[in-house]
Amino acid sequence: MVTKLKYGNTNTYFVHGTSGGLLIDTDYAGTLSAFYKALKKNNISATDITYILATHYHPDHIGLVSELTGIGIKLLLIDTQYDYVHFADNIFKREKHLRYKPICEKDAVIITCKESRNFLSYMGILGEIISTISHSKDSISIILDNGECMVGDLEPVEYLAAYQDNLALQEDWKKIMNYKPKVIYYAHANEKYI
Repeated sequence: MVTKLKYGNTNTYFVHGTSGGLLIDTDYAGTLSAFYKALKKNNISATDITYILATHYHPDHIGLVSELTGIGIKLLLIDTQYDYVHFADNIFKREKHLRYKPICEKDAVIITCKESRNFLSYMGILGEIISTISHSKDSISIILDNGECMVGDLEPVEYLAAYQDNLALQEDWKKIMNYKPKVIYYAHANEKYI
């Protein structure tokens, strides 16, 4: 089951597993109190969250990662994302009032996309993580076996015809559609039922 948490400009999602929970993305730095209110509204406790996974390392997707890992939630990092973890550091440095603390990736659990199905199954989540690099080289999507898909900032499928020359985007959607999705969850748009 997926719960949408809307507490800022970025939709974040909590995937309920039978043995753990996965938080997909966080909003911008400075939204922690709003995050806790969204958890409470949805009857989710921070202790229900086992791992945080970012769809990519832009500032509006990772702003709370350090604060949440600081309370014991583990960062799940796909190996292709490792070199991008500090992409937003310079952006946050300009906004000192946010008191952003850079992510400490040395404590992250690092897996490959190929290992993701087995890894997620330990939490009782059936699905896998795939690389979808048309938005950024570190972008990933989470595809659940029940047809729910979290795609971060991937350009919406309904606009695909307008991007015929974007071969990477075409390829990303081809990969996702091979899983026969039922609902696509976006970071900055409403979900799309297929």
